[in-house]
Amino acid sequence: MNRLHPLSAVTYAIQYGFLWLWVPIVLVLALGGIFDPISPAWSPIAAPLGFLAGAAYGIAYYYRFEYGITPDTFDVASGVFARRSREIPYGRIQNVDVRQGVLQRLLGLAIVSIETAGGGNTEASLNFVSESEANRLQDQIRRRTAYVKEQRRTKQRSANEGEQQGSQRPTEPDADSSDADRTGAVSGAETDTPSDPTAVPPDRADRTDPDSTPVDGEEPDAERRAYASEPDRQRRQRLFDLQARELLLYSFTSFRPAAVAAVLFVFFLATDPIIDLLVATAQPVGGPQEIGEGTATNYGILTVVSMINGIVITYLLSVAYTFATYYDFELGRTGEDFVYERGLLQRYSGSIPVEKVQSVTVTANPLQRLIGYAGLWVETAGYGPESSGGSQSAVPLAEQSRVHRFTENLTDVETPTFRSPPTMARRRYLVRYSLVAAVIVAAVFGLAQVTALEGWYFAAVVFVAVPPAAHLKYVHIGYFVGENHLVVRSGFWQRRTTVIPYYRIQTVSTRRSIFQRRLGLASLVIDTASSRTFFWGTPTIYDVDLEDAREAHTAGRKRLQSALRERARDDDLGLTVDFT
Repeated sequence: MNRLHPLSAVTYAIQYGFLWLWVPIVLVLALGGIFDPISPAWSPIAAPLGFLAGAAYGIAYYYRFEYGITPDTFDVASGVFARRSREIPYGRIQNVDVRQGVLQRLLGLAIVSIETAGGGNTEASLNFVSESEANRLQDQIRRRTAYVKEQRRTKQRSANEGEQQGSQRPTEPDADSSDADRTGAVSGAETDTPSDPTAVPPDRADRTDPDSTPVDGEEPDAERRAYASEPDRQRRQRLFDLQARELLLYSFTSFRPAAVAAVLFVFFLATDPIIDLLVATAQPVGGPQEIGEGTATNYGILTVVSMINGIVITYLLSVAYTFATYYDFELGRTGEDFVYERGLLQRYSGSIPVEKVQSVTVTANPLQRLIGYAGLWVETAGYGPESSGGSQSAVPLAEQSRVHRFTENLTDVETPTFRSPPTMARRRYLVRYSLVAAVIVAAVFGLAQVTALEGWYFAAVVFVAVPPAAHLKYVHIGYFVGENHLVVRSGFWQRRTTVIPYYRIQTVSTRRSIFQRRLGLASLVIDTASSRTFFWGTPTIYDVDLEDAREAHTAGRKRLQSALRERARDDDLGLTVDFT
């Protein structure tokens, strides 16, 4: 078993020291109010004792934390008073993330997170190991996982061949063939299985374990160094690099909702200084001199100036965040996994198992469509480093033709011919947006009744945007029922075209609201095993004719069953990792 990097002891000591620092202070204050001999003045003495106790616990936690690679599992043991031992089978491991912050990169350290299938929580986290050790763990676990998956598929192929042979009628043996020939043919069929160049054979799996018995007189440390000299990265096939021009375009044409949360957080931390700054900014253009002074016009100018400043600052923060996140983005393949690296201040490295990919989505907002660019995302089952769901960017931004070619090569989907909803749906959107505009006008009217706001009726200008908004929503909705894939398109501000293989579909349900039932419309919801993110919902075909929805529902269910049978027979991953 191995231990973490020695600097981890310092980190845990400081972390638990400050955490335990408050325990004796709280006890002294609480007991001082009950027992007279205990004085709150003891807090300065009790605080260092709590810090020392916490630091001692952190150092003990470091010495009690162990991890190791075995032929079948990755083992982690932790805990000072209550011990916890985990054995993570390689067949359950979905991803091994390596993360480095600025300070960690300067010190040559890294955080290794091991994620398992079936959830987005981290199964094991190593804080911290050396950068070379992180690369070694990532490469070895990836190769052992590939070997386990290959063994599983081999057994499945053997079982399928056995079922096919059992279903065939026995025939008389050829008189010219000897028993020895027939025996050799059978044994060859059983032993001749396709090999994966990235799979780790059992002997190599034992040999590359740093804690295993040395082979041919090699010491474990020498074996580790020999392995580290040929990392898995050198066998990686590069698929896509985000060039500087594409990175800048992606940064300036996309928006990160996290920037809004960051601006609000800073505003709540320093409300008064920020308000004073906004007032000073609005004064040259007619804003109030002080809060509490001025007319309604002055405060209207202050509101407009504050909104403009907030939008500009939020946008610039989003640009900086996107640039730092996708700086030096690289996508490659190792065996049957996509592997990626990205990040400026905080460097990420991880993989996307192809067998966990549920759907592929092409995204593009109006600015990106205007310049002819789009992005490519994949949805995985359970874990996704981009968010709490399973979304991961495979191509952040590239020319539309290139992204479409990537999608077709990755999924083998035919060029879709989209079907649009009936024109009745456009009338529904017209009524819906008209109601929204009426609510906005009513809200402005109510505000004018309790304030000095005049000219509330100018808010009715929002009705001008209703017809184009309804039309744009309508023309960007479409679906395509192919032979092997279902393709769903929707959205104007963020148009998403999702390609879903039939064998990945979990459920297909038809939903109808009260208004849809009156118009004879329905929405078809296609659910896969991927977790929904906060901003991306389940792929849905909106407002199609009821008969068309039932037809697509039936076709999807039938093709799902046939796709599952074909995939089980052919042992096909359904996707190709070489999508260039």
